[in-house]
Amino acid sequence: MGWRNIISFCPAPNFRNIFQVGANEHELECHHTIKSHGGQLARNHKQDWLILILLVVTEIILNVIHPYYRFVGEGMMEDLRYPMKANTVPVWAVPLYAVLLPIAIFILYYLRRRDVYDLHHSILGLLFAVLITGVLTDAIKDGVGRPRPDFFWRCFPDGRDEYDRWGNVVCHGKHSDIREGHKSFPSGHTSWSFAGLGFLALYLSGKIKCFDRRGHVAKLCILFLPILAACLVGVSRVDDYWHHWQDVFAGGLLGTVVATFCYLQFFPAPYHTEGWGPYAYFRAVEESRSNSRPGQSGNGNSMQEVNQQESAVNSNVVYHNIDSTFDAMESGKR
Repeated sequence: MGWRNIISFCPAPNFRNIFQVGANEHELECHHTIKSHGGQLARNHKQDWLILILLVVTEIILNVIHPYYRFVGEGMMEDLRYPMKANTVPVWAVPLYAVLLPIAIFILYYLRRRDVYDLHHSILGLLFAVLITGVLTDAIKDGVGRPRPDFFWRCFPDGRDEYDRWGNVVCHGKHSDIREGHKSFPSGHTSWSFAGLGFLALYLSGKIKCFDRRGHVAKLCILFLPILAACLVGVSRVDDYWHHWQDVFAGGLLGTVVATFCYLQFFPAPYHTEGWGPYAYFRAVEESRSNSRPGQSGNGNSMQEVNQQESAVNSNVVYHNIDSTFDAMESGKR
């Protein structure tokens, strides 16, 4: 029973008894659905969705153009003679775990709490994170043109190396293999993994209030699961000899930084008292309360204090069951 509250993220405490108000107000605060608010929300962010389309087009162009073919001399081949291997993590699998898996979790949370602001901004932030990361990664790949660890066998599949009078390689391998062989830095698998799964880790840490100063180590375990998965993807890139360790390190750093910036664009920091919800949700609640209490509009300061107090109580109540669950887990109870 305890894990059900963890997975649902938004436990079902009786808000009615806490605030002693009518059901309509709480439904207004907790249920901003796709049907009631989705259309207006999408129209308000149509520019953001157009930018996403532009990023997709840019990403396609960066994958079509040729990378820079930098000088590769005979003396450099010592570190580029690793065997060619297949990908442990296929390219088609990256969008599945870095994009579709987080979106599935966002949808599950929406089905539980009916907050279209959270659903829309989490999906929008995730897509921005992975697409901006992809554009930056492929732009650097094309500009740097660093050879992969298995470049020798891409360039000389028969093992017979050949060089021009300047000492640069004269490849006679498959054109697509040679072209792909100049895209080592940074690692695209790793940057996408840390962008998507890093965003998911930030999202989960806010929903379960990982940094609520109560010392629940079990919450950290949940937080580190997506990060561990991203790290293992990076390790596989080195094991498959598709990347040098520097490529993986740079890709992970790039994806993490972009994911953090994109997350903070829509959500408070996970350690914030309101880190469990998007900025837009709290603005909508504040506007709803202001519209429902026209007689108190003149007393702005006292109204703001009441809103802050109710928001803090709301946040504490939402995660009371989760904290109780972790207390029971760490004390050895079921």
